[in-house]
Amino acid sequence: MSVGVLLVDDEPLIRAGLRAIVDSEDGLTVLGEAADGAEVPGLVARLRPDVVLMDVRMPAVDGIRATTHLMSTMAEPPKVIVVTTFENDDYVYDALVAGASGFLLKRARPEEIVAGIRTVVAGESLLFPAAIRRLAAQCAPAGDGLAAAGLTEREREVLRLMAGGLSNVEIAGELYLGVQTVKTHVGNVLAKLGARDRTQAVIRAYDSGFVTPSG
Repeated sequence: MSVGVLLVDDEPLIRAGLRAIVDSEDGLTVLGEAADGAEVPGLVARLRPDVVLMDVRMPAVDGIRATTHLMSTMAEPPKVIVVTTFENDDYVYDALVAGASGFLLKRARPEEIVAGIRTVVAGESLLFPAAIRRLAAQCAPAGDGLAAAGLTEREREVLRLMAGGLSNVEIAGELYLGVQTVKTHVGNVLAKLGARDRTQAVIRAYDSGFVTPSG
């Protein structure tokens, strides 16, 4: 399967570097570029990328507003990966809340960028638990705000492990379950929380206080 990528960054040098990395990888293709978030809706509608690599800070329309627009107006929006200079940037957490599937640092190695794209396309979370905990510490409340979601005890265990950055295979090993069973639990968690993907479920776990930034 060929994966189409849209690059959004106000720095031409960054876009050129990302294009070189993406286009050199089999199965990945850069479909277009944008210098500001204002250009994103039109390009996404026309090019239909699978993934958008989105700069978080741009002069006119930033990555948060652009991501929010995509998630709120499209029935099947592309996966959004925020690309940022600093992992503790407040904007990153806001972008994840808005619907981004994860984030990458601009200093990431080429293989990390490629792996990140493939990870979100496969439906896994592109999260760095330690960084997310630091970001969540600034706004996550105490207590358990997910009680009304009706998660079973097993689903709550799975959500906690998802928040720790574990994959389905790793969760299966931790709970001594089959991978397919874990996938079923993850699907149930997403449905009950009304989350689009694993990342959104984890962010809601932090925002509700179900998972605390301290672990």
